[in-house]
Amino acid sequence: MASKKRLQSQHILLGVTGSIAAYKACEVLRQLQREGAEVLVVMTDSAQEFIGPLSFETLSGHEVITELFPRYRVVKTRHISVAEWANCILICPATANIIGKVASGIADDFLTTTVMASRSPVIFAPAMDYQMVQNRIYLSNCEKLKNEGYRFVESEEGDLASGARGPGRLADYDRILHGVKLALLGSESLKGKRILITAGPTQESLDPVRYLTNHSTGKMGYGLAEESVLRGAEVTLVSGPTHLQPIDGILFKPVMTADEMSRIVLEEWERNDVLIMAAAVADYRPSETSPQKIKKGSGEWMLKLEPTRDILLQVSQKKVGGVFVGFALETEDEEARAKQKLNEKGLDLICLNNPLEEGSGFGGDTNRVVLFDRRGNKDSLPLMPKWEVSQKILDRVEILLNQEGKA
Repeated sequence: MASKKRLQSQHILLGVTGSIAAYKACEVLRQLQREGAEVLVVMTDSAQEFIGPLSFETLSGHEVITELFPRYRVVKTRHISVAEWANCILICPATANIIGKVASGIADDFLTTTVMASRSPVIFAPAMDYQMVQNRIYLSNCEKLKNEGYRFVESEEGDLASGARGPGRLADYDRILHGVKLALLGSESLKGKRILITAGPTQESLDPVRYLTNHSTGKMGYGLAEESVLRGAEVTLVSGPTHLQPIDGILFKPVMTADEMSRIVLEEWERNDVLIMAAAVADYRPSETSPQKIKKGSGEWMLKLEPTRDILLQVSQKKVGGVFVGFALETEDEEARAKQKLNEKGLDLICLNNPLEEGSGFGGDTNRVVLFDRRGNKDSLPLMPKWEVSQKILDRVEILLNQEGKA
């Protein structure tokens, strides 16, 4: 059975305009398709100076629209039908020209005419040189559009086509994808709530070269953070070292060690309504850290370890109200150990999973979890994508908030 996709059955109109970053729109299209979306591409005349329509036609499987009045046929209201078809319009890359035209109500090509006719969310992902992105007229146009409800995935700092380095570089693909998800899937079910989430592994140094860690990639915690933002929550993400990038709208606090994570969680917890401890925190660390690289010897090397702080236990001792969620990663006597952890650490909900089960290991995009709550309820979830697991967990968090009279 094919895996369920996040943007399944969504229709997205991808508008490509005349920026050197136009070639990047090909990867944006692929990312949208991987999430299940059907994508139709519209190109301006200037965009075609940078990349040909054939690339987008091949990738999308649809004809690329390039003209408002095509010579070979006349479809007088096609911009209306396309506007009605699209659940979302993403203009990527968006030039200062297209932003200025839309802000001024100009509709003189297929893309601007369709935007004018659309009642769906419109998202701009700008890309231009730093002098243009700092121009006051451009900034005024952006502010005007934002006030009218248009959305932006702001550009980033980086190397630019001019050879300069500065603001104006097209946003990272994940940020653009999140902007589309927020427009199509966003809600306010957790609006006004503050959620503190931990993710990833910790690293405990042996010497300047080596450290102890685990196989966690942080995908579950980052998925929970994204889903929380999609529901309107204010999210703080405390993460050990991973290769993942936090999405827009998250207060990100990177850490390395269990002690660092413990300190930040204890500092932040009282300001939050929900704590979700999804990190794989090291249980032990070296008793001593060598200031120099430990050299290989001829005999055995005995490594002395000491326990790290139990973050869950420390926070539970200070807990006054709110919802407290933990994870139990177990390979034997799973249910008994999960329930024991639930009770000993005063959790409201615990998420049990076994990394030895197929599809539930570290680094994968799927997980199989069993949820236990403080009232003795048990919910065994089937194997599903981690984003869907995140939805199920946050559904339960919303119920628990309601039960506490806090939602």
